[in-house]
Amino acid sequence: MKFSELQLNEQVLEALDAMRFDECTPIQEKSIPVILEGRDLIAVAQTGTGKTAAYLLPVLDKLSEGRHPEDSINCIIMAPTRELAQQIDQQMEGFSYFMPVSSVAVYGGNDGILFEQQKKGLTLGADVVIATPGRLIAHLSLGYVDLSRVSYFILDEADRMLDMGFYDDIMQIVKHLPKERQTIMFSATMPAKIQQLANNILNNPAEVKLAVSKPADKIVQAAYVCYENQKLGIIRSLFAEQTPERVIIFASSKIKVKEVTKALKQMKLNVGEMHSDLEQAQREEVMYEFKAGRINILVATDIVARGIDIDDIRLVINYDVPHDSEDYVHRIGRTARANNDGVALTFISEKEQSNFKNIENFLEKTIYKIPVPEELGEAPEYKPKSGGGSRRKGSYNNSGNGRKKGNGNRRNDDGKAKPKRPLKKEIK
Repeated sequence: MKFSELQLNEQVLEALDAMRFDECTPIQEKSIPVILEGRDLIAVAQTGTGKTAAYLLPVLDKLSEGRHPEDSINCIIMAPTRELAQQIDQQMEGFSYFMPVSSVAVYGGNDGILFEQQKKGLTLGADVVIATPGRLIAHLSLGYVDLSRVSYFILDEADRMLDMGFYDDIMQIVKHLPKERQTIMFSATMPAKIQQLANNILNNPAEVKLAVSKPADKIVQAAYVCYENQKLGIIRSLFAEQTPERVIIFASSKIKVKEVTKALKQMKLNVGEMHSDLEQAQREEVMYEFKAGRINILVATDIVARGIDIDDIRLVINYDVPHDSEDYVHRIGRTARANNDGVALTFISEKEQSNFKNIENFLEKTIYKIPVPEELGEAPEYKPKSGGGSRRKGSYNNSGNGRKKGNGNRRNDDGKAKPKRPLKKEIK
C-alpha cells in the first residue's frame, strides 16, 4: 500500500515525498488507520519494521490540524534509551519539516546549561516531548511540567523499558496524564508483564501483531561452543591475522564490554566501546567515529542492538548468547544490509546452551558450530539440557547479566535534558 492511499493530510504526504517514502511497511499499513481513528493501540513489531513512522505520521497529521493548544505538551513519546530517543527525534524533524509542530527531546548525559534550556522548553510547552522515563520523572518532580492536556501517550519498545525496570516510572508518569487521551504502545514481544501494563493504561485497544521475521538468508550464521574463559581467546584468534572492518561485538554487561575493548586495544586494533558509564557526549562521539569509518570495531551492550541504524556492518559477534530469539534477530540484523553479505558469530558457554537451543528452534535450523582453536584447549560439548524451551522468553539470566530484572544502573541512560531544535518553528 502507498502512503497516498491512507487518510493523511497534504503536509504529511509532502514531507514523505521529500524524504522519498512511497510504500508503507506492513506495520504502518495496519497501525496508521487505527491511530487516525483515535483508538488506543498495542502493536507487536520488531525494530526495523518502520514502527517509528507508524505512530509519528498519524500523530503529526492530527497535530498539524491546529486544534491543539499551542502552549501545552500535546504528545509524550517514551523511549527506553537516549539513543532511541535521539533517533525518534531525528525522524520527527524530518517528518514535521512542513508543519508548524514543535518537539523537544528529554534524555540524559548533558550539562546544567542544557538542562535549564530543557526546563524552559518543557515549561513553555512543546507539541511533542520525546523522553526517557527517568529524565521525565526528574523534571516532573521539580513541579514545572504540566501534562494535564496531553492528547497522545506513546510507549516505544515497551518491553525494553520494563526489562530495564521502568514499570513504576511509567505508572508514575501516567498519574500526571488526563484520562481522556489516546495511548499507543509498541513492543517487540508480548510477555505477561506487557499485557499487564496494557491492561492498566490502555482503553479497549486495537491489536496489531507482526510475526518476528527470520534473519536474512544472506547472513552467514555460525557459533563457537566454548567455556566462558575461552571467549577472549577466540576474539584474539579471529583478529590475529587480518584487521577487521565494520564489526560490532555485543556483550551482556558493561564489564564485559570493557574487558573485550581492553583486549582489542592491546592488539593495537581501532576499537570503540558503548555502554551506560559513558557520558552522552562520549557516546555520540563513538557512534560518529564508527559511522565515519574511523573506528573499525564497536564493542557494545544491547543499547545499540535496538533502534539504531548502522549500515555496512560486515561482522556481528555475540560475545554472549542473546536473551531470546527476538534479541538475536535484532543483533545479527545489523549486518547484511544494503545488499551486502554479512557474518554473525555467537559464543556459547555451558550455561548458555539451552538458551541458544531455543534460538535454533525459533530459526528452525541448526547453526554450524566452529571448532575452538586448538591452542585454547579442550572445549565443552554442545549438549543443551532438555526442557529449556519451556522457559518463558526473556527469562534467562546468564552469568548474572540477564534482563529479567532492572539493575541499579538504569538511571545512567536518563541524565539531563537536551533540546534538539528551536521550540516553535515557522513555516517558510
